[in-house]
Amino acid sequence: MDYLVDNWPVLFLITIYIALCLYIGWWFQKKASEGVSAYYIAKREIPGWVVSLAFFSTFISTNTYIGQAGQAFSAGLCWAWVGLFWTAFCMISWLLLGPRMRNQTATLNSVTIPDYFDYRYKSSLSRIMRAFAAFIIIFATLWYMVGIAKGCAHLLDSVLKIPYAWGAFLIIFITCAYTVWGGMYSVLWTDAIQGLMMFFVAIIMVLIPAMYVGGWGDLMANISNVTHITKAGKPMGDGLVTFCSLVSFMYILGIGLSVGMKQIAEPRCLIRFYSIDNAKSMKFAMIATPIFLGVSLICVMGLGALVHGMATEQEAAYLVKHTDQVIGFMLDKFGNPWISGLCLAGLFAAGMSSLASVMLIVGTAFIGDMWNLYRPMNQGQIVKRTKITIILYCVIVFIFTVYPPMGIVELTAFAGAVFASSFFPAIFGGLYLRWGTGHGALSSMVIGIAACLVWRLGFRFNFPGLKDIHEIIPAFIISLLAYLIISKMTWKAVPDKEHLDVIFGTK
Repeated sequence: MDYLVDNWPVLFLITIYIALCLYIGWWFQKKASEGVSAYYIAKREIPGWVVSLAFFSTFISTNTYIGQAGQAFSAGLCWAWVGLFWTAFCMISWLLLGPRMRNQTATLNSVTIPDYFDYRYKSSLSRIMRAFAAFIIIFATLWYMVGIAKGCAHLLDSVLKIPYAWGAFLIIFITCAYTVWGGMYSVLWTDAIQGLMMFFVAIIMVLIPAMYVGGWGDLMANISNVTHITKAGKPMGDGLVTFCSLVSFMYILGIGLSVGMKQIAEPRCLIRFYSIDNAKSMKFAMIATPIFLGVSLICVMGLGALVHGMATEQEAAYLVKHTDQVIGFMLDKFGNPWISGLCLAGLFAAGMSSLASVMLIVGTAFIGDMWNLYRPMNQGQIVKRTKITIILYCVIVFIFTVYPPMGIVELTAFAGAVFASSFFPAIFGGLYLRWGTGHGALSSMVIGIAACLVWRLGFRFNFPGLKDIHEIIPAFIISLLAYLIISKMTWKAVPDKEHLDVIFGTK
């Protein structure tokens, strides 16, 4: 009873939010069951403002609001530079990829990223490339989802004292329920609501440390010269406010590039372009999305450094080694149940928006781009088996979340490196280079994922000088070169002129 008395505002707000998400999923259940196009891409009929908010909420998920914000506790305010990279890549994505992706996929009747590769390159290797692209999605998405669920579970543990495993179970399977029911319709409309919540929660959270201490002046004075220690046991001093004193710029660059480039190559973000209804909506979203993203990142990315003003030396010594728990600590110590409840609902929204997106992408990849490719089935069977796949995949994610192999930041950055190095050359080349070939695209995918694994497992942590060079940097360079060189070497495999004229709108 005491637990309910102490936590009822938080529980009330979260319950209302979860009920709304489940209702949206149930509401769109019938419409999403009309066929593959409805379940996978919502029949390309979603308004621009919905897609804009959905793109924003999907990209900066719990990993940003908990993992990246918490990372600033050990890295300092300079961690906010990561957010600048992300905002720049968001603008690139909407300006360079969005319009062409929407037009080409509609022309090709493409409903997934792997089938876009198949239809665009029209190669003798297209089926293999499509299946391999689906495999990459299934592999990399696992680590991304684990990172999200891990962050949400830690937050529930910190604020509501819900055991970690139960918290992970709740966040994964509540999201699974409304995703399975409503497909892309429920994903995008819940994402839009979640995006609004996340935008305002970001502004509230950055104010909490200042309100706790007594004002911005006192807060900045507190963190400008602290006696708290780093992970290595050395005093931080003025490191929190000194550029790259506590972390190298190469590491910031690696995280900024891996996650930022992921944004312009990851299926869960790109699939939004498939669903937007028309060119007018696209233009609106081009402007609105970077604004939502930029303002939120300004508030969130340096937040962990500000939390030092709320922590004792003993608390800071623990948190600097467990940065995933910094935001939960901040909300718990602030002690206002209504503020905590509102922020927790927003952080839940951040996690659920991204989980829903990638759940659907995994289901479409396995059924639509692997199973159906080699053993064709009717549309009803495709939708039904996609739903079953999503549920089974969530079970696997839950198991890995209970026993996570890495922290949130590293999990999501690794997934981002795999997506960016494997997909960006093939996507950008498909949209802009008429002479790109399926041989070049498949080679870049194979080399991209291989380079990520080799650099991370074989080089990065075995040689001291390479530790801060994230796998995205060498993997992306090698993958891009492979696409360009092999496409030129296999120029005879370029699709016929008539096919290219239709794709590029020159016919």
